Amino acid sequence: MTAAFTFPGQGSQALGMGKALADAFPAARAVFDEVDAALSEKLTSIMWDGPAETLQLTENAQPALMAVSMAALRVLESEAGFAVGRDAAYVAGHSLGEYSALAAAGSLSISDAARLLRARGLAMQKAVPVGVGAMAALLGLDYEAAVAVAQEAAQGQVCQAANDNGGGQVVVSGDKAAVDRAVEIAKAKGAKRAMLLPVSAPFHCRLMQPAADAMAKALSEVTINKPASPVVSNVLAAPISDPDEIRRRLVEQVTGTVRWRESVAYMAAHGVIRFFEIGAGKVLTGLVKRIAEGAVGIAVGGPNDIAAAKDALAAARSA
Repeated sequence: MTAAFTFPGQGSQALGMGKALADAFPAARAVFDEVDAALSEKLTSIMWDGPAETLQLTENAQPALMAVSMAALRVLESEAGFAVGRDAAYVAGHSLGEYSALAAAGSLSISDAARLLRARGLAMQKAVPVGVGAMAALLGLDYEAAVAVAQEAAQGQVCQAANDNGGGQVVVSGDKAAVDRAVEIAKAKGAKRAMLLPVSAPFHCRLMQPAADAMAKALSEVTINKPASPVVSNVLAAPISDPDEIRRRLVEQVTGTVRWRESVAYMAAHGVIRFFEIGAGKVLTGLVKRIAEGAVGIAVGGPNDIAAAKDALAAARSA
């Protein structure tokens, strides 16, 4: 198998996402109906009718992005013959996308994934009062340089690398004053750009420990099955399949670094040539080209993407 299925994280959400899939394919509509039922509310109304600022709320964006990913996957299964266990050497997702990957591989039910992501979003927002934390993107520095910037900026506060996205893009997270210092230090050290991000909380840093504790409890109450294909863990950048380890690593992920660059590099080094980004946006597809030389990214988020994805999968099967 030379293909991997990847799933986007927060930031890829957009008003109207998934609507065309739901209108065109009953398999997609069924996913959205299941998510609405699991949450006991019409999340789809927020996704498709807005307002946009309500969709942007972490507790809505996270389950909504998972819903779009799973709707797209169900269409790929019904219309293009995709099967995770047969066609994907690995599955992987960026931050919340790891839950989408687990649902795709049968480790989590869609309903459990929706409820867990709603709980995760609420817990992450509650962990740190608005304005206390911040995140910033450092562009043009490699990971080691960005870690050094974060360490220098901390000065007794929290400042750590949250996302190693690849292509010279590292996000730091922590106390706002420390992140502000990191922006200035990064500029002085030659970063092409360093800028605060419009987020409501400092994700993937030690300030999120209360949210990690909440997720440990929530994850202990759901069934996690062995995935049909190995899941490349965000915090390990290596594949895992044991349900107890999956549960443990999802808890660690709340405060740990999303090691996306290393995850993609691992999959590429182990034979993956085609990375199918299943869900909203094309962020991961853009990153693949900057991380793995010669790899191909295929974004699948709407009805018009299905035929090209089917052709790409046929090529992957014959490779």
